[in-house]
Amino acid sequence: MKTKSTTQLLCAALVMAAAGTALSQGYPSRPVRVIVPSAPGGGTDILTRRITPAFSRQLGQQVIVDNRGGAATIIGSDIAAHAAPDGYTLLMGLSTLTILPSIRKALPYDALKDLAPITQAVAAPNILVVHPSLPVKTVKELIAIARKRPGELNYASAGIGSNPHLSTALFLNMTGLKMVHITYKGLGPALVDVISGQVVVMFGTMLSSLPHVKSGRLRGLATTGLKRSSALPDLPTLDQAGVKGYEVTQWYGLLAPAGVPASAIAVLNKAMVAALLSEKQKFAVDGVETVGNTPEEFRGVLQAEMVKWAKVAQAAGIKPQ
Repeated sequence: MKTKSTTQLLCAALVMAAAGTALSQGYPSRPVRVIVPSAPGGGTDILTRRITPAFSRQLGQQVIVDNRGGAATIIGSDIAAHAAPDGYTLLMGLSTLTILPSIRKALPYDALKDLAPITQAVAAPNILVVHPSLPVKTVKELIAIARKRPGELNYASAGIGSNPHLSTALFLNMTGLKMVHITYKGLGPALVDVISGQVVVMFGTMLSSLPHVKSGRLRGLATTGLKRSSALPDLPTLDQAGVKGYEVTQWYGLLAPAGVPASAIAVLNKAMVAALLSEKQKFAVDGVETVGNTPEEFRGVLQAEMVKWAKVAQAAGIKPQ
């Protein structure tokens, strides 16, 4: 039995090696699909569609953006994690990928085992925004009105376990406030309702919220980074606005199903890093920092983020569901 088992393992290894060799020769030879695990209009969708033309040029192949939103990115991430490991289905992941393990009792995939990091794309702070009908212009004023009306103000998020959800939960925990959580299938739909005034508070991503803050459709109160955003230099950070020690960053990164040959990962990494470099100045205008690190460095980010968000979830009193 041991001999048979060993033979089977050797055969399987040879088949995988042969497949990897075949894949590396002329890869990619057809269009590549990038799954966006959220609805159109959110930060992940905006980032992916903005970087896709440059990424496509670097790969020499068409890159197709496929929105698969729902369940706070779980649906799209699961599809990507269990896709064929041939290098033709990728995932534009985001920090929610490292938040969910701390607040969900069971996930259909393991982010560290079922997905292979390619590169972190960008990082940016979030923006605390309110609808202009809410009579507040500063974080202190928001805290004051929320204290006078506990449980009356509502806030939007891209779903339970999303970065905007945890950003707000941490804010509420640190200030002792209570608000009603309204969940959506992505930040795009959430943004629509905040702009219309049906929901009055949200921690929006820089990419999705900045245009509406600049146009006046939303009022920005603060950003969530450790330093002021170059895109909104007049807005203080939450730490500067009085919520001492508050800091949250939203990141996005490219991943593949585990098992994609290293040669294909190298091709994808080189193409995305070059694409990010070519778009660096455009992203900087919007307060977004391009990263473009190695797969190993990105894996380290994923591991560190899981530890960080586990502490945030615990501090915010969020129990696994």
